[in-house]
Amino acid sequence: MGIKMATGLVYHELCMWHDAGNVSSFVPTGLQVQPDRHAEEPETKRRIRNLLEVSGLLGKLELIQPEPAEIAQIARVHPQSYIDRIKEKSRSGGGEVGLNTFIGNEGFDIARISTGGAISVMDRVLDGRVRNGYALVRPPGHHARPDEAMGFCVFANAPIAIREMQKKYQLDRIAIVDWDAHHGNGSEEIFYEDPAVLTISLHQNNLFPIGSGAMSANGAGRGEGYNINVPLPPGSGRGAYEAAFERVVIPALRAYRPQLIVVCSGFDACGLDPLARLMLHSSAYATLTRQLMHCADDVCQGRIAMVHEGGYSRALAPYCGLAVMETLSGIRTKVTDPFDEYVSGFGGQDLQPHQETIIEEARGLLKKKFA
Repeated sequence: MGIKMATGLVYHELCMWHDAGNVSSFVPTGLQVQPDRHAEEPETKRRIRNLLEVSGLLGKLELIQPEPAEIAQIARVHPQSYIDRIKEKSRSGGGEVGLNTFIGNEGFDIARISTGGAISVMDRVLDGRVRNGYALVRPPGHHARPDEAMGFCVFANAPIAIREMQKKYQLDRIAIVDWDAHHGNGSEEIFYEDPAVLTISLHQNNLFPIGSGAMSANGAGRGEGYNINVPLPPGSGRGAYEAAFERVVIPALRAYRPQLIVVCSGFDACGLDPLARLMLHSSAYATLTRQLMHCADDVCQGRIAMVHEGGYSRALAPYCGLAVMETLSGIRTKVTDPFDEYVSGFGGQDLQPHQETIIEEARGLLKKKFA
C-alpha cells in the first residue's frame, strides 16, 4: 500500500507585513475620508492560518517555505520596466502603484515572496512531494495586468507560476478556476490568446473591474474558446455555484483535460464579505472543492494547487479556508463553523431562474468549443 501524500500549505509571515496603504477600505484618506483599515489587511489571511493551528490541522499539513520569485521568473509575465517601477516605488518609501493598489516600504521583496509562494505550491504538486496544496499569500495577484497593478494586486502570482511550470515541466494544458468574487481580469489578459491555459472565472457580474468579465470575452486567436466567464448576478449562493460547477466548470475541465488545475481562491464570495454581494458559506466551499478533487482525480492525477486571492470577512473567511483545507487533506477537525447555519439559511440560496439563465448561456460556450 502506497504512502498517502500530505496536503501542502505555503505561509510566510512576511507576506502579512505587506503594507496595503493608509486608506478607508480602498479609498485613500484625506480631509473627507477618515483613516481606517485597508480591506486587504493581513488579519483576514493570518486568521485562516491561526484557525488551522487551533483546529489541529496545521500540524498535519506539509508546510512549504517559499523562496522569493526571481526577477527572471516575474519577467515572464511583466515587462522589466514595470518591475523596475514597482521596485523603485518600494525602495523610496512606498505609495500608490496602480488602481486601488499600494505598496509599502520594501514591499517589493514581500511581493516576490508572495509570487514565490505560488511557484512553490505548484512545483511541489507537480513533482509529487504533496498531493495538493494551498498558497496562503499576499499581496494577491489575479487582477495584476502585465504593465499595471490594480485591485490590491502587484504581481500576477498564479500566471507567473504557471509560466514557470510550463517551462520546467513542459506542460501544454493548465486550467485556472477562479472563484474569487471579482473577475480575474489579469489572468484573462495574460492567457487570452493562449490555448495552453484554460481560464474560467466565476464572479459577481460587473463588480470589479467595472466593465470586465463579460461572457462575450471568450478568448481570441489560438486562444478562442479557452476563456470562460460566468458573471453571476448579485445574491447568487450555493445553488448557483453548484449548478455553475456541474454544468460549466467540471464539463470544461473534463473536456480540456488539464495536467494541473490551479484555483485562484478568494473567499469574498462568502455571505458576510464587505466587498461583494454573494452568499457562499464554508460548507459550500467544501462542496466545490470536492467537485474539483473528483474531477482532478480523473483528469490530472489529483493535481490541484490553490493560490489565495481575496476575502475580506474577518469572521467568515477563516472558516471558509478551514473547510477548503479539510477537504483537500481529507482530515476533518472538531471545529464547527458557527456562521455556517446562519449564512446557508439566507433566502435565495437555491438556484434562481435568472441565475440559471446565465449559467445555461455559459454552458453554451462549451458546446461551441468542446462539443
